[in-house]
Amino acid sequence: MLKRQLTTRFGRQRQAMERGAQLVELAIVLPIFLLLIAAIAEFGSYFYTYITLTKATRVAARHISSHPYTDDEVNKAKNLAICGTTTACVSGSAVLKNFSTSNFQISHTGNGVIPTTITVQITGYNYTPVFDLSKLAGGATWANVGANPKTTMRYLVWR
Repeated sequence: MLKRQLTTRFGRQRQAMERGAQLVELAIVLPIFLLLIAAIAEFGSYFYTYITLTKATRVAARHISSHPYTDDEVNKAKNLAICGTTTACVSGSAVLKNFSTSNFQISHTGNGVIPTTITVQITGYNYTPVFDLSKLAGGATWANVGANPKTTMRYLVWR
């Protein structure tokens, strides 16, 4: 009986000493967990932007490689990559924020009439982060990270 009383008394004391421990553990782990979630979301957003730009270069290169190489077709390819139509884009219809025809650099190899390859590259587009996590770590800002994919295709038609 004495053993049972001691166990009960020490059990109550242990419970009293552990009261609030979960709250302290949560206060320690929660900021780290939120920072990890924000970093995952930020890198996901960057890769989404980079993949979208890569697809835009492919669409433009595919369009130019299957049409006559003229200034009109080059402009149609740019519009197609930016807003999904060959006509001029309406304000706010671009697939990415701050993405315009000035971000495209289109070049070709071969002679001017019949190119051999078409190269489409994104230049001057900077990714803007959702969260600037580097400020929390005291590092340099991550505000203007370049995203400059490039696609090269053979000129298939009009030979």
